[in-house]
Amino acid sequence: MGKRAISPYTKKALEILGKMIQLKRKERGLTLQNLADRAGVSRSLIQRLEKCEPGCEIGVAFEVAHLLGIELFESPMGPNTLASTLTDKIALLPASVRESKTEVSNAF
Repeated sequence: MGKRAISPYTKKALEILGKMIQLKRKERGLTLQNLADRAGVSRSLIQRLEKCEPGCEIGVAFEVAHLLGIELFESPMGPNTLASTLTDKIALLPASVRESKTEVSNAF
């Protein structure tokens, strides 16, 4: 199985997150190993995050960002209210999405 294609948007988002992590880590005077110890992960995983590798677990990326004080989802309402609002909106939508079996004709 070959490598999965990654969109330019995703590549740029990974690059931005990696650079933010590296900048904050260095501003706080932390080594790769210091940050890895605090996050409970390996030094090489922190290194891969900073190098923008797409195969890193998203939960680890978010945890490291949080440890460094990086706000990923800025919202005037705060993260708890934002999460609650999104949950409320999702509750209004159908529980599942199914592919339409009926073909609609666009001919007029």
